[in-house]
Amino acid sequence: MTAYIIRRLLFIIPTLFGIMVINFAVVQFAPGGPIEQIIAQVTGTAVDATARISGAGGGDAPQAQAQQGAASAANLESRYRGAQGLDPEFIKDLERQFGFDKPLHIRFIKMIRNYIVFDFGESFYRDRRVVDLVIDKMPVSISLGIWTTLLIYLISIPLGIRKAVRDGTPFDIWTSSLVIVGQAIPGFLFAILLIVVFAGGTYLDWFPLRGLVSENFSDLTLFGKVVDYFHHIALPITALVISGFAGLTLLTKNSFLDQINQQYVLTARAKGLTERQVLYGHVFRNGMLIVIAGFPTLFVSILFSGALLIEIIFSLDGIGLLGFEAIINRDYPVMFGTLYFFTLLGLVFNLIGDLMYVVIDPRIDFERRDV
Repeated sequence: MTAYIIRRLLFIIPTLFGIMVINFAVVQFAPGGPIEQIIAQVTGTAVDATARISGAGGGDAPQAQAQQGAASAANLESRYRGAQGLDPEFIKDLERQFGFDKPLHIRFIKMIRNYIVFDFGESFYRDRRVVDLVIDKMPVSISLGIWTTLLIYLISIPLGIRKAVRDGTPFDIWTSSLVIVGQAIPGFLFAILLIVVFAGGTYLDWFPLRGLVSENFSDLTLFGKVVDYFHHIALPITALVISGFAGLTLLTKNSFLDQINQQYVLTARAKGLTERQVLYGHVFRNGMLIVIAGFPTLFVSILFSGALLIEIIFSLDGIGLLGFEAIINRDYPVMFGTLYFFTLLGLVFNLIGDLMYVVIDPRIDFERRDV
């Protein structure tokens, strides 16, 4: 098992590197980068200022220098949309400020070298280190991820097992209707419905609409803080659980149905074992393998991307919202820093999911399988 873990950890390196290369290349060639955005913001006043500067020094410049400056300006204008009429030195200063004065491969190598030691640099627009931003936003996303994943598993596994045992019965039919509704309607629509009904939208005003805790959170007692915390996350987590339990429930049901029809189950029943002994002593261990394997993907997706719209709707300042704003604003340090961190986290969690196979069923031997 140790050799298998080492091989998997080593495999993370090329996988992570490949993901970063692809995303870096795509983002670099996408229009609307940070320099173009700043140019768009200053174009209205920069044109007039440039005209005044050029008019003041006009005819005294040598002809060769003027031609060189014109060529440089034309080159910069061709590289950045909206740069017409701006001072080329101003654009070059922007390139030096954002590090775009260096070739692509130099920038990428420097970025990866820093990321290896978890130095993600500073945000272009927030004037803060990316690590500090992630740490500040992490509690919100971790709260949503942990509680949502826990509740989804606590609901989906017992429900899926019961649906498998009672397959085709009225219980299976009406619970399937709930599963279909949960699978068909996006989580953000449930979130809006919960706000309308329970957060003062139209009917009841039982839950707060914004934030993870109240403004007077620090003044509350320990019990009051716990109540206040769960009071705030009740609706966001409910929306995420309703939209997320359907897939895992169906996966659990199908996995257990497949195992119930296996020959070893018939043999166990023939030996006189009770249905409970057969189900939880034999079927459960095999049926849970594929369910446990999906835990890392579910947790990371909720932590980083699944809760994005939920964070926006409930004004929860978490990692998902941070990453979304970074993409919109082309804040490259935040974009690539969060991508690197959560890709690494996802790869590690996939390894943990594989190791859970052995925890549930010790008969599985990855080393022997590799041989």
